[in-house]
Amino acid sequence: MATPPTSPAPAATSLAAAPTSPATPPATAAAAITTAPSEPAWANELRRRYLRGEAAEFVLHGNVHDVVLHEGALVSVADYVATTVLGRKDIIVRYNVSTGCRFIKKVGKVDGLEDLLGQRSPEKVLPALEKLLFTQKNVAVVIEYAEMLAPAGDASFSSEQDRLAVVTLQRWSLAPQLEASDSIVVLITEVPSELHQKIVSNPRVAAVRVPMPTQDERRAVIRAVNPGLDVAWTNRLADVTAGLKSIQLQSLLQPAPAGTGDDEERGRYIRALVADEGRAKKLAAVTRGMTHEEIAELAGIAPEAARTARGVGDGAEQDELLRLVARRKREIIERECFGLVEFVEPEHDFSVVGGIPEVKHELQSIARNIREGRHNRVPMGLLFTGPMGTGKTFVAEAFVKESGLTGIKLKNFRSKWVGSTESNLERILGVVQGIGNVIVIIDEADRSFSSGGDDGDGDGGTGSRVIARLKEFMSDTKHRGRVLFVLMTNRPDKVDIDLKRAGRLDRKIPFLYPQTAEDVEQVLAAQIRRHRLSSALEFPRDRETVSQKVVGYSNADLEAIALLAHDYAAGPGSTGTESALAPTHFEQAVKDYLPSRDLEMLEYMELLAVFEASNRRMLPQKYASLTTEDLHTRLAELKRSCGHRR
Repeated sequence: MATPPTSPAPAATSLAAAPTSPATPPATAAAAITTAPSEPAWANELRRRYLRGEAAEFVLHGNVHDVVLHEGALVSVADYVATTVLGRKDIIVRYNVSTGCRFIKKVGKVDGLEDLLGQRSPEKVLPALEKLLFTQKNVAVVIEYAEMLAPAGDASFSSEQDRLAVVTLQRWSLAPQLEASDSIVVLITEVPSELHQKIVSNPRVAAVRVPMPTQDERRAVIRAVNPGLDVAWTNRLADVTAGLKSIQLQSLLQPAPAGTGDDEERGRYIRALVADEGRAKKLAAVTRGMTHEEIAELAGIAPEAARTARGVGDGAEQDELLRLVARRKREIIERECFGLVEFVEPEHDFSVVGGIPEVKHELQSIARNIREGRHNRVPMGLLFTGPMGTGKTFVAEAFVKESGLTGIKLKNFRSKWVGSTESNLERILGVVQGIGNVIVIIDEADRSFSSGGDDGDGDGGTGSRVIARLKEFMSDTKHRGRVLFVLMTNRPDKVDIDLKRAGRLDRKIPFLYPQTAEDVEQVLAAQIRRHRLSSALEFPRDRETVSQKVVGYSNADLEAIALLAHDYAAGPGSTGTESALAPTHFEQAVKDYLPSRDLEMLEYMELLAVFEASNRRMLPQKYASLTTEDLHTRLAELKRSCGHRR
């Protein structure tokens, strides 16, 4: 690898050429690779690592199918790499298996040019590129969709052409000719796990990740795409579009070319709904490609409601448009992740969560610290543990609503196809990191993060790699205060023990069945509020006939009893569905309701939750006073009888 340039380079955002003059003082050499103010951080990292001699072959991965704002124009990442980052190379070649080789730049005579032009087959192109790299100086080769050239997989199932490509790329990374000629090879792939592992794991191949655009980058793209927007509106859009790519922002916000029939017709439709011209223009800017029905549905504007929509103030208009943009963002991201994530849009907060005051206080404190930027007081992750029916999912959704943060649920991203599971996970994690200030909810964590042996052998090690990648992401301290994982399980003993350590799941929050009549009454009151029922219950007057009889029932059981009592109130002899629920209705519902319960297993799950709890103050008195020895003894007894069951 050539040493860093020895004479000052002109101000440019391009990779420096090979040195041709004696060494210069360190300050001068550093100045030669100074980053231009508008250059993306990943481009600067690629340049610095190349000039330090780390590698002559790079894998550029992540958000590689996006666009970059450069000199006022949006250009693709591949174009930016070829024309700007590598712009000072004498020969620049781009290749993919679809379009073949294209010379972006060619200084002087190129030997074997006829062997490259018009060729697409890797078995013909790769030897010609190798000859070019080994015989010419100052060459840059950019290979797009590298995973199609050297796909991941077992060598025994790979074609001869795939094996040839893997070996060729491997040899290039180790070839002294590349260093001597000051040449570079850049492989572009979205997900590194889709590229052959011999290349990805090669220490002479450096990986550089292209992240999702930052808030400042989104703000710059919004200004470039739609310069007519005011500063405040631009800043709010930059906030609400976190998690979107620049190219998606461009599609969402760029006005259609003047005079296009779709733009004119859509504009007329919006103006028929909205009298304010400024508001109509803002709506038109974010509804490209949408039908009239979608515009009316997403914006909440219908023709018959146009009259009441008139005269709405600027703040209300912007809030409405921001909600529209946020909804379109959710649709784009869910589509981008192939339905592997789902945005959580809860309609309830902690006001309809009965009891557990310490848990609610803990979660409210965490949300407040995130919103106010006190990241060092925010845990890396939370573990909600307790028997089924204790309201773990319900509380997690209320936490999302109460905190005002974005909430997403991870669906089953595992696939039977080789490499697809890892690819799905990387795509999801990229979106999560891009959104920021997000709560990631994973239900049934015992199945997703099993500590058993099923993950490593039966699927070729995919499960182990997936869990290892998630552990790595969850323990990255850069995500503290920005990405909060909430894992839920009723069998924490089945969760990988390494995942539960401090630095990944810092807080373990127990969810237990109501232990006293007072606890039951709080849950019943919350259920009555949630379902907007009219009730004549009074406590402690009705404690003996109602709440005392259902101590130890789950929250789900108590909800079912409240709804059953509501049915009885609306039954024969009642005054109708609006009748107040009398104590007799509850008493009859309690008498008739038969919960499906495995008492031994429920006790085991409760004791596991107590054992995992990170703070005694969140435990009811019954368990807070339990000694560690008694807890271990009883847990051991229950584990022998039902620990093997799920």
